[in-house]
Amino acid sequence: MPTAHPLALPARLPGDTPLHPVVGAVTDRILERSRPARSAYLAGLDAVAHPAHPRRAGLGCANQAHAFAACGPGAKTELRRAERAQLGIVTAYNDLLSAHQPYAGYPAVIKQAARDAGALAQVAGGVPAMCDGITQGYPGMELSLFSREVIAMATAVALSHDVFDAALLLGVCDKIVPGLLIGALHFGHLPAALIPAGPMPSGLSNPAKKKVRGLHAEGQVSDAELLDAESASYHAPGTCTFFGTANSNQLVVEVMGLHLPGAAFVAPNTPLREALTRAATRRVAELTTLGGQWLPLGRQVDERAIVNAVVALLATGGSTNHTMHLVAIAAAAGIDLRWEDLDALSAVVPLLARIYPNGPADVNAFHAAGGTAVLIGSLLDAGLLHEDVATLAGTGLSRYRNEPQLDDDGALSWQPAPDESRDGTVLTGAAAPFLPDGGLKLVRGSLGTGVVKVSAIARADLVTEAPARVFDEQAAFAAAFAAGELDRDVVVVVRFQGPRANGMPELHKLVPALSVLLQRGHRVALVTDGRMSGASGTVPAAIHVTPEAADGGPLARVRDGDRIRVDAGGGRLDVLVEAAELRAREPAAVPPPGTTLGRALFEPMRRLVGPADRGASIFSRSVPEFAGPVR
Repeated sequence: MPTAHPLALPARLPGDTPLHPVVGAVTDRILERSRPARSAYLAGLDAVAHPAHPRRAGLGCANQAHAFAACGPGAKTELRRAERAQLGIVTAYNDLLSAHQPYAGYPAVIKQAARDAGALAQVAGGVPAMCDGITQGYPGMELSLFSREVIAMATAVALSHDVFDAALLLGVCDKIVPGLLIGALHFGHLPAALIPAGPMPSGLSNPAKKKVRGLHAEGQVSDAELLDAESASYHAPGTCTFFGTANSNQLVVEVMGLHLPGAAFVAPNTPLREALTRAATRRVAELTTLGGQWLPLGRQVDERAIVNAVVALLATGGSTNHTMHLVAIAAAAGIDLRWEDLDALSAVVPLLARIYPNGPADVNAFHAAGGTAVLIGSLLDAGLLHEDVATLAGTGLSRYRNEPQLDDDGALSWQPAPDESRDGTVLTGAAAPFLPDGGLKLVRGSLGTGVVKVSAIARADLVTEAPARVFDEQAAFAAAFAAGELDRDVVVVVRFQGPRANGMPELHKLVPALSVLLQRGHRVALVTDGRMSGASGTVPAAIHVTPEAADGGPLARVRDGDRIRVDAGGGRLDVLVEAAELRAREPAAVPPPGTTLGRALFEPMRRLVGPADRGASIFSRSVPEFAGPVR
């Protein structure tokens, strides 16, 4: 593990605040529960790791010749002698998606930075990247969650040549970052870093966008006017600026120490963004076996790093998708994270950020207020994060209390961030939080187990009891709303939206209509085995309900008119029907498949996928106990 810091960050010594007892207890519980699988995983790393020399040096002559056939004469000589670290770039670049378009020029920058650091870099492979914003409400969304598994496997294919000393992972959005991490953790003997691209400039404000969407749902705004508003919101290269899964990814990854400090929300196509990319490349070269400060990814991502990720997610009211992604990422490292761990931490982690949909501001305002540096500092001072972790910047999370900047000569350096937020309406400290507890709540009861994002819900709406209106697809809900059938107190049930039924699409298109009903003064809630993501807003929504309807869950037995009670404050999710009667009902049939558009290709995944609370992963069901990397 590295002990010296090579990036010349100013010293920010950890304080003497003890670790919060609940954070310590949850970490200990995860450690004990994970011991068999984690031990097997680390043994697998040790079996393939060679700290003294690159693995490619042990390949056969023909294998090595194939590996450097396309290189120039100098590079061939250096690779033959195993004198330089060889860095593999795994990229999610495409120029359709705004968040990934900036990656077009990254390989050239990384290759030059690697040469400057005495290393070599090559593009090892590409992974797909799809956008839930484009596919929302359409058939392509049924492929979205499973694209994470495809990305994980594509990452493994890229690294399968076994000639690289480290991996540089280029990805930002929803399923891309978790997929890259899951794949890289199966090559966890290698150092790795995630290199972000940054958010687009702020456009139309989030409250203004929300207002136009609501007016459109009521028929008061035309399609053309709605398109104008959406185009003013999503208008340039970079991630969307609301706090959805893409930006939650970046925050979580930085708190795990897999970015350089302060890298998450620096704008694309700027000198600082390029300088951070170059610095990350140099740093990863130093963490290889040839760099002398070997830090394998599989050891860096340990139980403490996973707990830190959960705490950061809760403290900012981040994307509910991470209730599945973090479970799946942890499992790839042999760590058994469970929803009850998130629930226990949520009870003691305060909400420190107001970023849409938890407030009106966007991630650019969060970054300007002090961003990750101020957030991490406040959580460390409150004893809510593990400080003694290995990071890309060196040992100790206190290094992430610094902010990157360029001096007048264009040289990159880090300076201490302020101890307090520059804008208390967007980011606050643990001593004066926006809410005393975190953004997520587990609900359990006769309908199963689900997750509620409470950070954006009015306190008066934490408990909703009303008759159910049951739908098996989004289109049926939209038709009922348009016909005025839902203009009353109602708990909307949208079932057969889980991973085994149709790949668990996001249901964000329901939000404008549900918000209209809430604004009309009705008691309204949503219950679904589908997803809502970071876009979950003011409507109480029990999501990711497991077991899902297609897997024998009680949602399949709910009928129109049944009274349902969603109690986010008390942690309950119940249908107020006698248990014997509910069991005696014939479950509704799974709807037939819809339009293909690639859906049939994912049928094997729907058969293999595990439940939402185990990460909604094909790996969690097909591999009962993780046994380390493939040897």
